[in-house]
Amino acid sequence: MSRGKYFGRIFFVFTMFALLLTGCEEPMSNVLDPQGGAGKEQLALINLSVYIMVFVCVVVFAIYFYVLIRFKQKPGDNTIPEQVEGNMKLELLWIVIPIILLVILAVPTLQTTFSLAEKAPKEQRDDVVKVKVTAHQFWWEFEYPEYGFKTAQELHIPTGKKVFLELQSDDVVHSFWVPSLAGKTDLVPGRINRMKLDADKPGTYKGRCAELCGASHALMNFQVVAEKPSDFDKWVEKRKKPSSEPQTVAQKEGKKVFSQNCMSCHAIDGTNLKVKGDKAPNLTGFGERKKVAGLMENNEENLDQWLKDPQSLKPGTYMPGFSHLSKKDMSSLQEYLRSLE
Repeated sequence: MSRGKYFGRIFFVFTMFALLLTGCEEPMSNVLDPQGGAGKEQLALINLSVYIMVFVCVVVFAIYFYVLIRFKQKPGDNTIPEQVEGNMKLELLWIVIPIILLVILAVPTLQTTFSLAEKAPKEQRDDVVKVKVTAHQFWWEFEYPEYGFKTAQELHIPTGKKVFLELQSDDVVHSFWVPSLAGKTDLVPGRINRMKLDADKPGTYKGRCAELCGASHALMNFQVVAEKPSDFDKWVEKRKKPSSEPQTVAQKEGKKVFSQNCMSCHAIDGTNLKVKGDKAPNLTGFGERKKVAGLMENNEENLDQWLKDPQSLKPGTYMPGFSHLSKKDMSSLQEYLRSLE
């Protein structure tokens, strides 16, 4: 097989593989189909960059083929072509044009960058929601300072309103990314970064950490739940006055197991537990969350697997396994956690 055919086949295989990967992202996770204003601003920049690159490629290839044909050596012609070295007009031309193109790209890029990093208004407004985001290895904490509560793994936002985020890290560098709503913003220890996002329509949008941060970086996922303003207000009221007290005997036993094993790290609002941990996700409303640890569907089987051996599911997590619990205690703990609303 000739070398040309060999490299041609390699190129074909990689091209097909790349096209196959373009179908791996689920809906609601597509940068090129933004579902909010911030994503649309960034898509406009992507399109502008593509238009400039296409324009440059067309011009360069047009000149290349023109020169290839126009100045092709003719049979019997051994004369030296006219030399244009030191042509001031040409040199100015290929210096000035790239500068103009860079300015055309730089101005809207800077405008969009400052727009997306805008600070939240100091006063409380009905059309604005403020959230403090803290990244941990390997989970996300969301605090709503105006409402006075914290949650984890699910960021709830109302549609049609601007959501201003303050981003910080508790340990190493992370990166906050919701492909369908906004671009990436780093979370750096000791520093607060800002960004804003919004959603045009209700839905659940995938979020993830986009900066290598440890063994379970690829599993550091979260969800943005966009709801109608009326539904968001109902969710806020439930979080402010959660139903966290056990109602059945099994749930009461589960609460006791939780207090003995979990509350030094986890917090649950709306209970009479005296200690509320802040080292792990707040579990208030856990029963209504869609995912366990941001990984698996929130059901009995997955919760059981997570509680028994979290390291096998999310390597590097600080949560210990509870396989030492009796079957009864494990069942009671799960029932209590699933009852939290």
